[in-house]
Amino acid sequence: MHTINIMKKKFLLVLPISLLIGCIVQPTKNDGANPKIEKKIALELYSLHDDLNTDYTETLKKISEMGFAAVEADSYINGKFYNRSPKQFKKDIEENGMTVLSSHVNRELSNKELASKDLSNALKWWDKCVEDHLQVGAKYIVASEINVPKNLQDLKTYCEYFDQIGKKCKEKGLAFGYHNKSLDLTNIEGEIMYDYMLANTNPDYVFFQMDVYWLVRCGKSPVDYFKKYSGRFKLLHIKDDKEIGQSGMVGFDAILKNIEIAGMEYLIIEVDNYNYTPLESVKMSLDYLLNNYRL
Repeated sequence: MHTINIMKKKFLLVLPISLLIGCIVQPTKNDGANPKIEKKIALELYSLHDDLNTDYTETLKKISEMGFAAVEADSYINGKFYNRSPKQFKKDIEENGMTVLSSHVNRELSNKELASKDLSNALKWWDKCVEDHLQVGAKYIVASEINVPKNLQDLKTYCEYFDQIGKKCKEKGLAFGYHNKSLDLTNIEGEIMYDYMLANTNPDYVFFQMDVYWLVRCGKSPVDYFKKYSGRFKLLHIKDDKEIGQSGMVGFDAILKNIEIAGMEYLIIEVDNYNYTPLESVKMSLDYLLNNYRL
């Protein structure tokens, strides 16, 4: 994942649609341990990547104590999550009263693969990826980014590639999506990359995890995309310049009033930069949503 060319990853949470249409969140007890928010809320673990690198076990405990019921992983490398096997990672998360909702992964196509259109090796990689995510219990797999293709033909090949990945995922009971960054608004031979991908991937196989902040920063309206491509945005990344709500520029009111037409199933809070410690910024972002939108 990239920011406008400088930042490369972010912070996310996740809230289902039921949270955003008038449900009042009440704390309950999870196995007699930490208080948990009744409705599902997930945190993109990249938000606390430094904390996880310093003290993985204690950081997971603190995430749980905030009330999160689920997480989005962002470190799937060589068949492992945070350098742990899928079964061990699932155990770590579940021991803290949470589940793995989704995961960001990346397997871009090489120039040779784009030129030949031979996707066989890439698709074999996804076979293993899908099985690992089934073991960890995820519901969604999200391609975190691709480099801007050189031409429209290469972009078309990526759309075909994503359809094939999405078909594999669907056959196994998973959903496959693509996460946008600012570069996805690049013009390629007269076509906006993001719009082309939305129009040329199969909705049965590919959903889009919209990062609303980068759409706004690039001068686009998330709500316009919701209306034009209704139902394509199963996951939304709600993000601000730092803590959610601090910039006043994103227009969360309009976004959250149009989540049904978007097709949103979960809301994901994302933070790249912080005014405070990452843990404090995560909590402040969560509180902002809970206090302002009756989630």
